[in-house]
Amino acid sequence: MQLSSLVARLPYPSWAVQRAVAVAAIVTQGGIGVTGSIVRVTGSGLGCPTWPQCVSGSMFPVEHPEYETLNQWIEFGNRLLTGVVILVAALCVLVAWRVVLDHPGRQRLLRLAWVMPAGVVAQAAIGGLTVLTHLLWWTVAVHFLVSSVLVWFSVLLLHAFGEGDETPRWRVPPSGRALLVALVAALGAVLVAGTTVTGAGPHGGDPGTPRLQAPIEVLAQVHGALLVGYLVVLTLLGLRWLRTGASGTLWRRYAATWAVSLAQGGVGSLQYALGVPEALVSLHVLGAALVIVATASLWCAARDRGPATSRHPAPTAEAAAAAR
Repeated sequence: MQLSSLVARLPYPSWAVQRAVAVAAIVTQGGIGVTGSIVRVTGSGLGCPTWPQCVSGSMFPVEHPEYETLNQWIEFGNRLLTGVVILVAALCVLVAWRVVLDHPGRQRLLRLAWVMPAGVVAQAAIGGLTVLTHLLWWTVAVHFLVSSVLVWFSVLLLHAFGEGDETPRWRVPPSGRALLVALVAALGAVLVAGTTVTGAGPHGGDPGTPRLQAPIEVLAQVHGALLVGYLVVLTLLGLRWLRTGASGTLWRRYAATWAVSLAQGGVGSLQYALGVPEALVSLHVLGAALVIVATASLWCAARDRGPATSRHPAPTAEAAAAAR
C-alpha cells in the first residue's frame, strides 16, 4: 500500500513516455541476445568463469593465466548490459503501475509489464546455469529461447499501451485466425531448430565447450525447411486475406514480416555457404529478433481490443464536476 502511494506521487506518464519504455523493452530484450551471440562467437563465454562473480573473489575481470583479458571484458560487458535490461524492466512496471492507479481497469497492462522483470530473474538463473555447466549447448539454447519469448511479450506490451482491454475482436475470419496461430507455431519451430544448429556449430562460446553430437548439415536443412514452412503459412495467410479483405495496417505489417523473413533466410543461407563466419552469426540473431517483432506486430494488428483509455490521466473530481 505504501509503495502504491509512492508510485502515485510520480507524474502521469505521457503517451510518448509509455511508448518509449515499451520500445526500450523490445530493444533491450532483443539486444541482449545479439550481445550474447558476440560473446559466443568470440569464444568469451567463460571469460568470467564463475557466477555471479566474474572470477572467484572479484565481481570484475582481473588478470588470469587461463583467460584472455579481452575475452573477460567481452563477457563482463554482456553482464553489465543486463543492468540496462533490469532498469528498463523496472521502468515498464513503474509506468504501467502509474497508469493503473489512474485507470484501475488496466490490470492486463500491469501484468504484461511484470513479465519483463520476471523474465530478467529467469534469465539470470539460466545464465548462471549456463556458466556453471560450462556452456552446455542446451543451456545456451534455453537462454536464447527465453529471450525470444520476452521479445514477443515486449511487443504485446507496446500494443497494450495503445489499446483497450476489451475482449479481443478479430479483424480476420476464423480461417485467418487459424493461419495466424499456425504462423506463430511455425516460428517457434524455426527458432527451436535454429538453436540445435547453433549447438552443433563451431561457435560454442569457448574452445573446450562440448557440442551437440549431430550432423550440422542435417540440422541446418531441417531449420531451413521449417523456415520454408513458415513462409508457406505466411503465403496462405496473404491469399486468404485477398479473398476476405484486410485493413491497410494488416497489409503493411504483412509486407514487413515478409521483408524481414526473406532477409533472415538470405543471411542464413549466406552464413551456411561461407562456413558460419562470426559476423553473420550475430546478424542472424538480430534477424531472428526482427522476425519475432514483425510476427508479433502482425498478430496484434489482427485483433481489436477497443480504444486506448489511458493515454491521459483520469480527470480529477473537480474537472469531472465542471464537465457535468
